[in-house]
Amino acid sequence: MNDLHGLSGLVEYPLARRGFVMTGLISGLTLATTRVEAQVVHTDTAGLEAGEVQIPVTDGHLPGYFARPAGAGPFPVVVVIEEIFGVHEYIKDVCRRLAKAGYLAVAPELYARLADLSKMTDVSKIVSDVILKAPDATMLTDLDSAAAWAGANHGDLTRLGVTGFCRGGRDTWLFATHNTQLKAAVAWYGPVAGGTSAIQPKTVLDVAGELKAPLLGLYGGKDTGIKQEDVQEAAKRARAAGQTVEIVVYPDAPHGFHADYRPSYKPADAADGWKRMLAWFKQHGVG
Repeated sequence: MNDLHGLSGLVEYPLARRGFVMTGLISGLTLATTRVEAQVVHTDTAGLEAGEVQIPVTDGHLPGYFARPAGAGPFPVVVVIEEIFGVHEYIKDVCRRLAKAGYLAVAPELYARLADLSKMTDVSKIVSDVILKAPDATMLTDLDSAAAWAGANHGDLTRLGVTGFCRGGRDTWLFATHNTQLKAAVAWYGPVAGGTSAIQPKTVLDVAGELKAPLLGLYGGKDTGIKQEDVQEAAKRARAAGQTVEIVVYPDAPHGFHADYRPSYKPADAADGWKRMLAWFKQHGVG
């Protein structure tokens, strides 16, 4: 099948006719993975404006979550890209943490058209029935729309960054090859290789040379799902094209080491990665 320049997903999945399955966000934490709620980080909203929003997109409105400092701003913007589990409490808290650091953070629910992730408990079904059916072309324009929403709501798009976790880390790489407004990107353990399809036609390795913003990659040395040689190859291809890429590997960290609600959480590595992320943003004009 021809990939129509990577846009075949928009043809095969006529999203405007499908409508939106999710019109609101998940309340609490995902039910689809083991949780260790005693260690969950909770960030309050003191001094912040925060809550659920509806983000205009080409075929309707995506639910999303935002947090920003109180006041008029404009504030530097960080688009936050979810894992495969939806914009649940962990992702919302990440937005609030960024707001406490001075940012307007916004996280769109990218899978709202395909499933109600609040009701899904089987990770394999989430991957097969949702993640692999979400066209990359739509994901990229949805992220553009989230940034545009931020720019119209006290955000400064001349200071635009992106960060994402797991699948969102992969999408962070791709968004950094797509959006020319981006000043900096931070990918947390984002896969760079893997299978492709008509609606997800390219891997990070395929497009790493097309990065348009400096990228920091934070990876776990004990991540059994991501080969470090693949990550280093992606960085090599980006650097060969003249882009700035830094890869930090935490030797004892597994996949998901920032996810404080899961057993994979490594507090020291998560804190170090967070510090590096904020420094990366400021170094490259997002702050």
